[in-house]
Amino acid sequence: MPLLSSLEGISSTVFSNTFIELPYPEGDLSGQTIIVTGSNQGLGLEASRHLLRLGVEKLIMAVRDLKKGEAARQELLQSTSRDESSVEVWLLDMDSYFSVKSFASRAAALPRLDALLANAGLATNTFSISEEDEKTITVNVVSTFLLILLLVPKLRESASKFNITPRITIPNSALHYIASLEHLDPQKEGSIFKSLNNKEASNMAGRYPLSKILVVFGVRALADQLAQSKAPLVIINTPNPSFCKSQLARETDNVGLRVSEKLLARSTEEGSRALVHGIMADEKSNGQYLTNCRVHSPSCIVTDKKGVLIQEAFFKELVTKLEKIATGVTSCF
Repeated sequence: MPLLSSLEGISSTVFSNTFIELPYPEGDLSGQTIIVTGSNQGLGLEASRHLLRLGVEKLIMAVRDLKKGEAARQELLQSTSRDESSVEVWLLDMDSYFSVKSFASRAAALPRLDALLANAGLATNTFSISEEDEKTITVNVVSTFLLILLLVPKLRESASKFNITPRITIPNSALHYIASLEHLDPQKEGSIFKSLNNKEASNMAGRYPLSKILVVFGVRALADQLAQSKAPLVIINTPNPSFCKSQLARETDNVGLRVSEKLLARSTEEGSRALVHGIMADEKSNGQYLTNCRVHSPSCIVTDKKGVLIQEAFFKELVTKLEKIATGVTSCF
């Protein structure tokens, strides 16, 4: 665990949650279609409520369990007094590449797509392989970027047709400050994912923070890659809602986490404001880590010499992996 980075992350979280109240989302999303993954509970549900309140024309709730998704849909409709047609529930299992590809194919038929809030995530202390990678990496990283790249063509099409700037937001965490990059060797070609899938070398207590720093690397690299295209700009950012009461750690039994949650955590609703801000943020947020609804520098281990090398090596491996999963998916570069 990097000491200086960890101290910065901890102090930032305590300060933010003690002294800063996130701004209540305001704006006009009328006419827009937005997808929110993991939207039947927690931050995704509360972010969806804000989006409906702000007038989004069509909200696509992407969920693993259609029954739970429909129950959440009814609760949202009741609390926002929106018309039944304003919310749809679609099946999406981020633990399955087939499900991700099927979902993206369905989304390609939408009349328009303005934004994606890729909120679905996992935190677990149990090592298991899903598809071809450790499950946390599959859900939080590989499938997330697979979904994003599959949707970029539709987002760009909507940008051209409706004169909009599409947005992609992936929630992050100050826990990325405590991520250990010790076992990731950027000099050894093709070794990043092999290291992540080594059960003996994996510290699962630190796996969620590690997945979040990989998201930071991915967002920074993807923003740079997409910006080189002559196609319409697609903004991608990764906001930190800070420590919140949520269902994310449903697979953990950490007593300390539960106690800290009671003492320090923001409400789920307040945390969701950071995600809505990300969805509504302008070009200045592109490729950026956000905290307290502002662009903020990520951990120093992201931007130091080793971090830069890891970002390059990781993104190269990720792109190769995604192309194997869905041939042609990287043609948006």
